[in-house]
Amino acid sequence: MNELLYLKDVHVKEFIERLFVAYRESFSDPKKTLDNLSLGTAHHKVMHLISLYSGITISDLLKKLKITKQSLNRVLKDLDNSKYINFEKDHRDTRVKHIFLTDKGNEIYQKIFEIQKKRIYKVLLNSTSEEVAYFNKILKKLINEKI
Repeated sequence: MNELLYLKDVHVKEFIERLFVAYRESFSDPKKTLDNLSLGTAHHKVMHLISLYSGITISDLLKKLKITKQSLNRVLKDLDNSKYINFEKDHRDTRVKHIFLTDKGNEIYQKIFEIQKKRIYKVLLNSTSEEVAYFNKILKKLINEKI
């Protein structure tokens, strides 16, 4: 642990590269499926969040993605036109829309998820419980760190 106190820029750059490559590889696995459906990573991210937070509002989706409303609207329009998502107005405030995956959208998302899951499962199954716990702790700290 003490060696971490003496990290040089080169070590931090290597860590950033590993994060980039891990992201690239884990999101490249379903790329062929996404390409065949004329979907990109933005569509994948939105479908992933809708699958986790069924009925999420546009406002909450924007907060989670940290993107502009214009960018999100383009993706939502594509997903809606392809019948992968649907919108339901809030019962109390009709200005608020909740987003859900349709059966077709859920089927496509599950197909993409199964492809992506293979790499994650393989890595986790070939890691010790201690490695997984430490990795999760580091990821949580990285996500929650404020600069």
